[in-house]
Amino acid sequence: MVKRITTGPRKNVRNAAVFGLGRFGSALAVELVEIGIEVLGIETDEDRVQRHNGLLTKVVRVDPGVNEALEQLKVQEYDVCVIAIGSDILASILTAAYLTKIGVKEIWAKATSREHGEILEQVGVHHVVYPENDMGRRVAHQVKGSTDFIEVDETYAIIKTTANQHIIGTRLGDSEIRKNYGVTVMAVKRGKGKWVNADSDTIVAEFDEVLVAGPTKEAEQFGLLN
Repeated sequence: MVKRITTGPRKNVRNAAVFGLGRFGSALAVELVEIGIEVLGIETDEDRVQRHNGLLTKVVRVDPGVNEALEQLKVQEYDVCVIAIGSDILASILTAAYLTKIGVKEIWAKATSREHGEILEQVGVHHVVYPENDMGRRVAHQVKGSTDFIEVDETYAIIKTTANQHIIGTRLGDSEIRKNYGVTVMAVKRGKGKWVNADSDTIVAEFDEVLVAGPTKEAEQFGLLN
C-alpha cells in the first residue's frame, strides 16, 4: 500500500535520485532506467556503487549526513527523489528531513514499519511505501486462492483470478455481478491471448482469466468463489 500526500498536478518524470541501492533500491533504480528515466544512485557502500556503474545513469558514494555532497549533486533539481534506505531508520528519516528542507518536488520513501512510515509523513515525505508488507499481503492472497492481488488503497483492490461459475457463459450485463457481489469485471484474457476490456456484452468462458475490481473484502470473496 502507498500512502500519499497531495503534491499538486503530476508532471512527466524525466529523472530521479535514488538513495540506497540495497535489494529494493537497486531493483527500483534499474527498472526506472529500463523505462527511460535518468537515475542518479546514491549509496554509502563502495561495493554497491561499483556494482551499479554502467547500470544507472550516474552512481556516487556519499557518506551518511554529508549534505554538502548532496548540494553539489543538486538533488533538489530532480523530478523525484526516492529514499530506499531500509536498514538504518535514522538515516532514512534524516534524509527525508533534508530533502524536505531543500524543497524537493516529490519524495518517495520506503518504510519498514507503520511507525517509521508515520514519521516519514510527518517530516514531509509525499509517498510512503511498505514493500515487505505489500508483498506479504500479495503472496497471502495468492496462497488463499487468487492469482494476484493489488491493493489500490485500504478499502479497494483489484484481483486477477480464474473465471468462476457465476459469470461463465452469461453476458456480464445480465450477470448482476455488481448487484450480487459488489465487484466489476474490468478485463478478460482467453488462453494465451491478450487482455481485452470487458463491457456489458462480454461473455466469459471457462478457464478465462479476469481482472475484478471492488471493495477489498468483496473482491477477495469473489476471487474465492467457484
